[in-house]
Amino acid sequence: MSKLYGVIYADPPWRYENGTPGREIEDHYPTMSDNEICALKVPSMNSCVLYLWATAPKTPEALSVISAWGFRYRTHAVWDKEKLGMGYWFRGQHELLMVATKGIVRCPIPENRISSIIRCPRGPHSAKPDYVRDMIERWFPHASKLEMFARVKRAGWDAFGNEIEYDLLSDNSFLP
Repeated sequence: MSKLYGVIYADPPWRYENGTPGREIEDHYPTMSDNEICALKVPSMNSCVLYLWATAPKTPEALSVISAWGFRYRTHAVWDKEKLGMGYWFRGQHELLMVATKGIVRCPIPENRISSIIRCPRGPHSAKPDYVRDMIERWFPHASKLEMFARVKRAGWDAFGNEIEYDLLSDNSFLP
């Protein structure tokens, strides 16, 4: 793949060591090991912003992915799903949206900045709120955008994922 992107939005198919019988993630979609995710060739411009989804148990792994992809962690927001989920120490009701950059990327202008708590109801398994993509489009209207591991194709974005018609991964350009 020769196209490079100024915005990368990624929701990796994290593999978990401990699953709940009958509720394994693999029942919904194939997962990848942390090493496989880290090894992906991310087609980012020299100056790029990364929005990376991670659950609380996957925070250390997400930070490793950020580094492996050549980005520097900046901050994160919390998605309050407004409904309890599964969990061992706590019943998860949130996910983290990590923000990382490489090169020179300006943060959103003050009037476009939103709360670090994003309250949107949880949808189907693993689906993320459209609100976040809407905000990214507002913050970076002219940037080329790639959604990695997409569930649906969105106008104005390139995407790959096993649930969309055209999968950019099919040419193996992301693989090590």
